[in-house]
Amino acid sequence: MELLNEVSRQADRSTPIGLAVEREAVEAAILLLAPIVPHICHSLWQILGQQGDVLNAPWPVFDTSALVRSTIEVVAQVNGKVRGKFAAPADAPQAELEKLALADDNVQRFIDGKEVVKVIVVPNKLVNIVVKG
Repeated sequence: MELLNEVSRQADRSTPIGLAVEREAVEAAILLLAPIVPHICHSLWQILGQQGDVLNAPWPVFDTSALVRSTIEVVAQVNGKVRGKFAAPADAPQAELEKLALADDNVQRFIDGKEVVKVIVVPNKLVNIVVKG
């Protein structure tokens, strides 16, 4: 169920690629449920236009390259409180993450006119900016 819920949130049904992703997820869910509830899965398999018995269909193949992310979401904090989020390359160095956090508009509101004492960067997770005053 979590797979289908996440796909319905993420898939864009207005594009052919989004529809293909959604269909692949539904087919995978049917294949995974087939040993438990074979009758309904067989009917759903036929409704999707698949030929043959669902129990004889090949098991879904895990693709590790699909898990690789090129961008990540990093949290920007000022004095330990979340003040923004920004997208950054997954392999961004700490200096670039610090620069992106300091450039965020909402972060700028909270550090404007204050002295930046320290910047703590946790790679691929967060940037905490400690300010005085």
